Amino acid sequence: MEPLTTSYPLKYSVPKARVFVVFLSMVLCTTILCLLQLRFFKPKIKDFYSFEVKDSRGRIISLEKYRGKATLVVNVASYCQYTDKNYIALQELHREFGPSHFTVLAFPCNQFGESEPSSSQEIESFAKGNYGVTFPVFHKIKILGSEADPAFKFLIDSSKKEPRWNFWKYLVSPEGKVVKFWRPEEPIESIKPEVTSLIRQIIMKKREDL
Repeated sequence: MEPLTTSYPLKYSVPKARVFVVFLSMVLCTTILCLLQLRFFKPKIKDFYSFEVKDSRGRIISLEKYRGKATLVVNVASYCQYTDKNYIALQELHREFGPSHFTVLAFPCNQFGESEPSSSQEIESFAKGNYGVTFPVFHKIKILGSEADPAFKFLIDSSKKEPRWNFWKYLVSPEGKVVKFWRPEEPIESIKPEVTSLIRQIIMKKREDL
């Protein structure tokens, strides 16, 4: 008669084997799912036009509507030593090159010398009434610190240059990448060649696509 203990190793080895197989299957499935996610569900790389902002009345606006254009993004202020000179120059630039292939996008900010204390709608009225601006003036935002607007933060992170005062300018390509930046005191003549070059590229590409 065989000892009773001979049956115990077989009895306990079967459940252990099953557990191992189940565990191995779970690991393999998880690995496959991760690989598929990396292959087919890659996170979208952000560019400037992939963000949403608010207009002067607080309505959500997608910057996607400006994709394909050259854009000059500016943090503006109504009561600054650079206000007159810059608003006049920006409108001149917008009138000369816009609106088909180029636009100025103005973002009011009150973080520099508290020189933009008014409401967003008052700021828009001020810009249109005093300088006849025809380019968009958006909702007042913060561009520095933890509450910085994501779209403007993208410009700063991309250029590695943080505005130190009002009227810093960032030139954005039709694909949403930062091309160049200018400080408020730099003349409009230094911006025109870069804008002209981008517009020329846009026109050439459109001709090639025809």
